Amino acid sequence: MFRTSILFLCILCAFTACTRLPNIQGKGSAIFQGIWNQDSVENESKLLNYTQHKFKITCDSFYVDLTTHSKVNYYSDSCFNNGVWKEYAKGVYAIRNDSLFLVGTFTKENYRQKISGCYQIGQYIKAFKILKTAAQKIVMESSDNQRIVTLVLKEQIICVPKSL
Repeated sequence: MFRTSILFLCILCAFTACTRLPNIQGKGSAIFQGIWNQDSVENESKLLNYTQHKFKITCDSFYVDLTTHSKVNYYSDSCFNNGVWKEYAKGVYAIRNDSLFLVGTFTKENYRQKISGCYQIGQYIKAFKILKTAAQKIVMESSDNQRIVTLVLKEQIICVPKSL
């Protein structure tokens, strides 16, 4: 009898301790919704390499096109592509206080998972400190290299959450 009571309490606790999340995409941040381009990079002519970002942020998801310019060959000659190449990633984002956190995976151009090939594969994890937000402009600082990323709004997007 005692064991049955304990088992019943354990099962009851297990079912009441967890809450099921809805099977719907989160809304994300209203100010970030849209297509944002980094049109230029500060001091780009003086840098050995730099990356320009193009973000599409919809609800709690992001898609990013990364165009890297490099004067130094870090890859095999077939991948170097005269010092200019594109990479892609997608995932989810979160904003906490003055920081933007992006967690996702590197993908192919069609945003399908990339498991081999040139450049980076696997997880895409980035953090930015948000310095300034306005209706048409977001200024951030990359946490890994302290470079300023100025994004300009190219197209507004209204979040319509989708089923997962």
